[in-house]
Amino acid sequence: MLEPAVTPPDTHAGHRPSVAELSHDFRVANGRLARRLRQEKADNELSASQFSALGSLFFNGPFTLRELSEHERVTPPSMSRTVGVLVSAGLVHRAGSTDDGRKIILTVTDSGRTLMHETRNRRDAWLALRIAKLNPEQRSVLTEAITVMKELTDS
Repeated sequence: MLEPAVTPPDTHAGHRPSVAELSHDFRVANGRLARRLRQEKADNELSASQFSALGSLFFNGPFTLRELSEHERVTPPSMSRTVGVLVSAGLVHRAGSTDDGRKIILTVTDSGRTLMHETRNRRDAWLALRIAKLNPEQRSVLTEAITVMKELTDS
């Protein structure tokens, strides 16, 4: 059984954090880093959910509306509104399927791809500046942590 997390965690020298404390601290730090990285985006007015849908289409698309809804874990009516904004902004294109005229296929436009590339470059640059300030030992620890994080996400 997991021990309850201590808030704030005990950071006394020699204290070995419990699995629950590590879980809590990792989740909080990871969430803060993810929120901070989301702030580094190309200049646009997209909400987080709109940007997420655009990212899903960019990395995993094209999709139908239903497929995108399932991928983003939102209802089709909600995704329909999100896609409407992206289409109006010129970031996503709707077209009939060549297989089935009743299906609408969503793809990222050139403007949408440009926005995604600009955002990725901004986020990478922001993070690279911070990583460059780490000493060699910290970079080594980060390299090991990345391996562990990949294992966690693949499990």
